[in-house]
Amino acid sequence: MADSAGAPILRFENVSVAFDGSPALIDVSFQAFAGESRVILGAAGSGKTVLLKIALGLTRPDSGRVFVFGREIDAMRERELMDVRSRIGMLFQESALFDSLTIEENVAYPLENQKAIHCPKADVRPRVVEALEFVELGDTLEKFPSELSGGMRRRVGIARAVVTAPPLVLYDSPTAGLDPITAHTIMTLLIKQRDIARTTTLIVTHRYQDGNLVANFRYNSEQGRLEPATDGALRGARTTFMVLREGRLVFEGGQDRLESSPDAYISKFVKRRV
Repeated sequence: MADSAGAPILRFENVSVAFDGSPALIDVSFQAFAGESRVILGAAGSGKTVLLKIALGLTRPDSGRVFVFGREIDAMRERELMDVRSRIGMLFQESALFDSLTIEENVAYPLENQKAIHCPKADVRPRVVEALEFVELGDTLEKFPSELSGGMRRRVGIARAVVTAPPLVLYDSPTAGLDPITAHTIMTLLIKQRDIARTTTLIVTHRYQDGNLVANFRYNSEQGRLEPATDGALRGARTTFMVLREGRLVFEGGQDRLESSPDAYISKFVKRRV
């Protein structure tokens, strides 16, 4: 639950990184707490994906400090990073599934290859089946990614991201390129994961509708669908919006303040509620 009195799950302190002399992130600081959702908006090339890669330890910052689960990761050796990564789920852009592996093998990959997870061999298949049933694809185990639609592959990517039951999940453009109905299905699954497992969630998106769903809807397990959150139903599941511009964090706060911002750049990403 988002409680500023507790230790943050993820913390950036004055993080900067550049590639070939071109800044990607500039002096970025923020912290995300347990159960909190963060919706990250910004133009292409503003540093959104780079931020996720730094949180996962795939990219090292040039300066600043990064803490995940209270541990400073920016100076860690690869072996130490593997232990931290075992507690982070990641949905990459376009799902990044292995074409030569079946769906079952794709979802099982983190269980079998992340040694820090310590998943007994006999438990792998049941956990894979559970993860695929979570995304309503329990009948696809023997299929290959090429046999599935784009939306189904994205759902498999979510299953792979959550099969290890991670307390922190990162989603990189989960609805990019999808039709509105499929995009809504994907967001329903993300919110379902947040509400059932109480995960800390970071979502990079170009769609303001995605952020609005995260901020204002909850998953009804009995009905199997999203419903508007009322009467404090989202207590403990706070949503914070972040806007990046040319590597700088130019906005951080709640949806009401985001929608009332007079900044022309920030307004480009906001579709105000009626």
